[in-house]
Amino acid sequence: MNITQHLQRNALHNPDCESTIFGDRVRNWGETRERVARLAGALRSLGIASGESVAILSLNSDRYLEYLFAVPWADAVVNPVNIRWSPGEIAYSLLDSHTSMLFVDDAFAPMLPALRAEVPGLRTVVHCGDGPTPEGMLDYERLIAEHPPVDDARRSGEALAGIFYTGGTTGHPKGVMLSHANLVVSAMAAAAAGEFLEADGRTLHAAPMFHLADLFTVLIRNILGGTHVIVPFFDPATVAQAIEKHQVTDTLLVPTMIQMLIDAPGVDDADLRSLRRLIYGASPISDALLSRAAVALPGVRFTQAYGMTELAPMATFLRPEEHADPVLRRSAGRAGPNVEVRIVDTDDNEVASGVVGEVVVRGGNVMLGYWNRPAETADALRGGWMHTGDGGYMDERGYVFLVDRIKDMIVSGAENVYSAEVENALATHPAVAQCAVIGVPDPELGERVHAVVVLFPGAAATHEELRAHCKTLIAGYKAPRTSEFVEAMPLSGAGKILKRELRAKYWPAAGRGIG
Repeated sequence: MNITQHLQRNALHNPDCESTIFGDRVRNWGETRERVARLAGALRSLGIASGESVAILSLNSDRYLEYLFAVPWADAVVNPVNIRWSPGEIAYSLLDSHTSMLFVDDAFAPMLPALRAEVPGLRTVVHCGDGPTPEGMLDYERLIAEHPPVDDARRSGEALAGIFYTGGTTGHPKGVMLSHANLVVSAMAAAAAGEFLEADGRTLHAAPMFHLADLFTVLIRNILGGTHVIVPFFDPATVAQAIEKHQVTDTLLVPTMIQMLIDAPGVDDADLRSLRRLIYGASPISDALLSRAAVALPGVRFTQAYGMTELAPMATFLRPEEHADPVLRRSAGRAGPNVEVRIVDTDDNEVASGVVGEVVVRGGNVMLGYWNRPAETADALRGGWMHTGDGGYMDERGYVFLVDRIKDMIVSGAENVYSAEVENALATHPAVAQCAVIGVPDPELGERVHAVVVLFPGAAATHEELRAHCKTLIAGYKAPRTSEFVEAMPLSGAGKILKRELRAKYWPAAGRGIG
């Protein structure tokens, strides 16, 4: 069981079927297999060892997809880099994973001098853009042309397939280790459910390919056969044009992207009738947005998927027909066919139906652990269950309703932001005596990062100053978008800041919710 096996199958059964469409560049499955095998040969000739991490920092492209398969083909491990990170965060992930080879495109090639200075072990950089190859980098297409194809290493089963970095509560990203079995089990379950992608259809990749959610759809499409249509990044007009031009049948978007798509000027003039299925995640969809989307995208079947990187990535899903029920529409659906889901108390005892606790998951999709973090791995996987850090309850039919994030994670515009990471950055400002970061409702982002700050006596600072300060330390999307200044924080008897009290005025109806 490995992530290259369905690429092999498609190349054997349908070699002339279009595999990737990226702009004017179209390739079939036979060509893609040949290119992947040649790129894997290049990796081996460049000294990539079995199990070594190979990273990529790039916008979406057909070459990104080839990288995802050539690396395991060469018996190595993929390491997709978050393109929204600061150079310091990227450098940390490369150092932490002992990465010695990096693929980079035109958009991020200018970052290389800074990365090389911070990551001395980065011995090889491959330019996978369409512009001239910068000095000191290897040309992607030349590597493929000059190296003969090699046999697939068939790295499989419990062997490490990738290290996928996610936000960390300690101020540094954590590397989630996923095996080939983890990824294939999750994708096979989704394919078997029959609610995600059309068989032999065309999947549009507009969500960033560094996100595991997009790799999830890549693998499902490979299992079901068909074609990958790829755009560099999400842009409403580009997405609408791609759907119309290439007769796209399905795609994955987060609710904010759906809203941007249906609100985009001129979208009503685009012919989107080929689109049959739309997967969304990161948060439940609002009733108003779902109603508007149903009008703008008639005939589209919506499926919600809930999960996390540590679950490769799916735990539950809400089927299209269940969206018609206004109660179920606020849920995250029920467990996928490959997992068990429970709600437990602080002692890991399963709670009764309707009682709020922590969502825990068990199944073949659960991660191997966190890279170089044995204590955090043991805590997250205690008792054989992945402890998600999400609070929720389950009804008598098994539908999961998420109500809070135990780990104080904020989902802002589909990006995960951990409050402790932002608080660490804020706390380094000389005027800040105490701070807390919470997620508050935002009509565009779902949630926005909001800082509550106590200043030192006699000190002064503005929101703009604090935001600019944070952006020098962490990615811009993590920096607080709004701030408020208070005289004192509400504290528990143990001296902990009571974030639930800070949230109360922003979530008055039912408390802070994941939606």
